[in-house]
Amino acid sequence: MAYTISTDCINCGACESTCPVECISAGDEYYVIDADACIDCGACVESCPVGAIEPA
Repeated sequence: MAYTISTDCINCGACESTCPVECISAGDEYYVIDADACIDCGACVESCPVGAIEPA
C-alpha cells in the first residue's frame, strides 16, 4: 500500500529528499507521491514536520 500526502502539506520538500526511489514530487498545491513507484518504506512519513503523510 502506497503512502499519500494530504492537503496539510506545507510544501517544505523534506519528504522529496528522503525518498529512496524518488517517487515524490511537487504538485500544483502540495507534494504528491507516485503510488506505482512507492515501495512503502515510510522514510517520508518520518521526515514530514506536519504529519501530512499517511498510508493510502
